[in-house]
Amino acid sequence: MTDTTTTTETSKLIQGRTGAWEIVMGLEIHAQVASNAKLFSGAAVGFGAAPNSQVSLVDAGFPGMLPTLNKRCVEQAVKTGLGLNAKINAFSQFDRKNYFYPDLPTGYQISQLYHPIVGEGVIEVEGEDGEFFNVGIERLHLEQDAGKLIHDLSPTESYVDLNRAGTALMEIVSKPDLRTPDEAVAYVKKIRTILIYLGTCDGDMEKGNLRADVNVSVCREGGYAKFKATGDFSHLGTRCEIKNVNSFRFISQAINYEARRQIEILEDGGKIVQETRLYDPNRNETRSMRSKEEAQDYRYFPDPDLLPLQLEQAWIEEIKAGLPELPDAKRKRLMAEYGLSQYDAIVLISDQAKADYFEEAAKGRDAKLVANWVTNEVSARLTAANMEFSQNPLPAAYIAELVELIETNVISSKIAKEVFDHVWNGEGSPAEVVEKRGLKQVTDTGAIEKAVDEIIAANPDKAAAVVEKPQAIGWFVGQVMKATGGKANPAAVNDILKAKLGL
Repeated sequence: MTDTTTTTETSKLIQGRTGAWEIVMGLEIHAQVASNAKLFSGAAVGFGAAPNSQVSLVDAGFPGMLPTLNKRCVEQAVKTGLGLNAKINAFSQFDRKNYFYPDLPTGYQISQLYHPIVGEGVIEVEGEDGEFFNVGIERLHLEQDAGKLIHDLSPTESYVDLNRAGTALMEIVSKPDLRTPDEAVAYVKKIRTILIYLGTCDGDMEKGNLRADVNVSVCREGGYAKFKATGDFSHLGTRCEIKNVNSFRFISQAINYEARRQIEILEDGGKIVQETRLYDPNRNETRSMRSKEEAQDYRYFPDPDLLPLQLEQAWIEEIKAGLPELPDAKRKRLMAEYGLSQYDAIVLISDQAKADYFEEAAKGRDAKLVANWVTNEVSARLTAANMEFSQNPLPAAYIAELVELIETNVISSKIAKEVFDHVWNGEGSPAEVVEKRGLKQVTDTGAIEKAVDEIIAANPDKAAAVVEKPQAIGWFVGQVMKATGGKANPAAVNDILKAKLGL
């Protein structure tokens, strides 16, 4: 397929051969509930167990086995709904979604169609450009996962692993409020951060614990505005669903490809067929998986083995009272309490472990300076080591001590980077490294003045030229720092040079 479109960061329009188009997306995020047991059985939940070692008779679909609802999973769903600023439905109901697939032993999936546990909500998302936009939440419902088919162990057979069968999932369905691939990625990142803060899902996309189905459609310029004004979905064009995308990069790539594919078909006079597609990252393309089923195709009906779920308001309020500080509230507090910029606060709250580490290190210190060290030097070292921030081996007290050494002029910012290298390599605390390696900053003005006099005397022409070209003082600063092994106090060097050179 030839790329017939171009996009810009500042525009939500895509220019095709025959005019401008808009992309419109809604996402269905499947988040595995953080729980020790499955949604309707007591079987264990965990990644990496031997095949079919975490399967109960209920999960395997044995006749006569009855599901028993896991209260912990319900609590996690309610907590998530509250974290999404969504309506908690006191009444909800489980339905059977009927279809046949080898990894679904019962021949149906227990889900919630007509009466989900969580209703409408809205979240605020920070875009790549620093601007905020709102995404509506349509619903959150609980459902059980299917098992897994393994096709690469034999050329003639497929193997079935039911360890995942019955695992509790929260499906978070957005409204069609997303307009660019960047917005879609930012939205998934925000949902993932909220879930991790809440402790309701670990957000591990590599293990499949959080994945997204992306519904993509394209329409002519102005179509989205007409939809918002009328609520008529026909203005948005026919959507295709890209199933089970499990990385931020793949989400962006899949949307870009699918939008181009649809625009090319429409500009050639064709029609978009509503269908489910898969994204192939190796070929960077989507391909058809099956025609898109509607609710009636699954023959939904209320599950006869499960009573409707009625939640007490007092229990909902109890869960609400126990909510942790969420990302938006933490961002605003960090800005107000520590005087951080919005950018710094957003970078810190994007990872709960990073934000907590910052706060521990910033007690009584220059918060901006601490934030710089946490988000730059520490984060870079962890990334290079392929480590999560929660695996950070460096105590927060060490960053606090390093910043204190800078603040009290014991070391300069430049020397601090050398100190940090030694600390990261396990040579001790910052103070110990400074003492052991003799890295204290030279603040003795007499010693600095001596070095300045020697350099001016050795370079009379350059000294005379500085009067006409004051910015040339930078050369002298560099020479003094070199002469003192980089240990001279930069402010003192500048003051003495200006006095000696008559600036």
